[in-house]
Amino acid sequence: MATSHGGAAAVALHDLQHIFGERLQAVVAFGRPDANPSPCLAVVDAITAADLDECAARAASWHRAGCGTPLLLTQDEFAGSLDAFPIEYGEIIETHRVIYGVNPFAGLTIKPEDLRRECETMVKSHLLHLRENYIECRGRQSHVSALVAEAAPHFALILRRLARLDGSPAETNSDLSAYAARRPGLDARVVGDLLAMAGHHSSGVDAIRIYPGYLAAVEQLWHFIDGWRAAPR
Repeated sequence: MATSHGGAAAVALHDLQHIFGERLQAVVAFGRPDANPSPCLAVVDAITAADLDECAARAASWHRAGCGTPLLLTQDEFAGSLDAFPIEYGEIIETHRVIYGVNPFAGLTIKPEDLRRECETMVKSHLLHLRENYIECRGRQSHVSALVAEAAPHFALILRRLARLDGSPAETNSDLSAYAARRPGLDARVVGDLLAMAGHHSSGVDAIRIYPGYLAAVEQLWHFIDGWRAAPR
């Protein structure tokens, strides 16, 4: 059964068409091409409790096919939440692939002030998470290693959104490493290791070793976002 980016979402499409009928406006896949389960979003005219029951009955088969539980939103709900979730929805807009219907994001933009505000929230929450969870690890190396590995994708997301906020390229790890060294002044080696872990290529990365540098990098991002000003063009 299809499990590629977009292919997994297509597995759910037939069911979504049956459930929503003419109310289904679009289905899009988004995120990394190798994500498993593959995330997707269904844009519909309206959502009822009966719709949710029918989706719940099919969720197990979607998961077996490698498709994540679809996000269900109306067009107005998505557009009206851009200010509340500019990072998350920005990722969907930038990485989406239309599986069915028309592009539901045409004409939608993220306001820089909304993005800066959520970047600040994410950076500061991430720092508190790294400190608190390290204490909870109680010195157990396997737990610290898991903490770093699980947190690295969030770090990559924050850095990617900061680069976008500054109008800098953010397509590749090299783009992000160059941005991190140039603007917030992070250690390029630490950033490179974290980005490798975020991409699930962590075979040569010692998570225990890089934790102190990771912590310092996020502390630096805290100071950077606190005093952020748009980069000169």
